[in-house]
Amino acid sequence: MSFKNKVVIITGASSGIGAAAAKMFSDEGARVVMVGRNETKLSAVAKQCSSPLVIRADIANDDDARRVINETINNYGKIDILVNNAGMTMQNGGLLGSDMMQSYDTITKINIRAPVHLTSLAAPHLIKTKGNVVNVSSVAAVKAPAGPGHTNYFISKAALNHFTVCAAVELGGYGVRVNTLSPGPVKTDFFENAKSTTDVESFRPLTILNRVSEPEEMADLVLYLASDRARGVTGSNYINDNGMIIKKA
Repeated sequence: MSFKNKVVIITGASSGIGAAAAKMFSDEGARVVMVGRNETKLSAVAKQCSSPLVIRADIANDDDARRVINETINNYGKIDILVNNAGMTMQNGGLLGSDMMQSYDTITKINIRAPVHLTSLAAPHLIKTKGNVVNVSSVAAVKAPAGPGHTNYFISKAALNHFTVCAAVELGGYGVRVNTLSPGPVKTDFFENAKSTTDVESFRPLTILNRVSEPEEMADLVLYLASDRARGVTGSNYINDNGMIIKKA
């Protein structure tokens, strides 16, 4: 599929699914706007893309979020696709711990508030191009955590899923599509970034196919949802989890 001259903003583009999507969009001719906080990682991925616009920004910061949109418009004059991929987690003491709300605020600022804000800022430009939004969520949105300390991440992803539906309804009349991709376990530095000792390979037996996905598998679906091949798809949640959701304990 071709994205020649399409302008694509990807948050969390410095690693994992975001990095894989940036490279794939670039290979298909898109003008990629790579957004992330880690300048070193962003630079490494940028070298594998064709003249991307690299923006070091914390999308949880409102001024940075506005700067992402403004720099994109100043450089390219339009926005065709917004990929809200950036996300994070952190373990806490749970509902009985003293750090529940601090964790809640930190996680939801990145996982749900930032996508809502960026989508709101990008919407007028997406209407002009009849563009679309892809939100990268997680199967955590429809599951319960195995124990205390992870509730905030799970509810943030459930909120992102419902935001997708609401945004699809609100923007659909303008020709703008909004969809969600929900990965299961993927080989990324997600847990490393969260300073967690969790090994993603430990999720393998929790899937029917007994495997952990590669980031490129998720990027493939991001590109599909963003493409004209999915021109009739909106308000949908595409699950790619190796059968994790339907596996019985």
